[in-house]
Amino acid sequence: MSAGEWAAVVAAGAFVLLVVVVAVPLLKLGRTLDETTLAIRKAHEGAGPLLDNATATVSQVNSNLERVEGITTNAQAMTSNAAALTSLFAATLGGPVVKVAAFSYGVRKATKARRKSDADTRVGRRRRRS
Repeated sequence: MSAGEWAAVVAAGAFVLLVVVVAVPLLKLGRTLDETTLAIRKAHEGAGPLLDNATATVSQVNSNLERVEGITTNAQAMTSNAAALTSLFAATLGGPVVKVAAFSYGVRKATKARRKSDADTRVGRRRRRS
């Protein structure tokens, strides 16, 4: 064998070694891609029931929101009715009730002043007698 033939054999061996070294990562990459494909398939299979449950939940929330909207509407109507009743009461009875309250306050104040004046007069008479 000549030197050229030996060089060709060494080059062929190096090429085989290079192919083996490159083939191992490619095989590992292939397994990784297979596992990734399997994981994606499982996620896809699990997404259907999850979306169905989400749809059912959203439907229930919408029905509850409609009920709450009805309750809110009724509460708003009651509030406006109470406000109207309050204004009606203030317009019809408010003036006279305020006048009666003011009159009773004045009578109480005058009575209290009168009692104090009577008490002062009695104390003054007692002092004069002593």
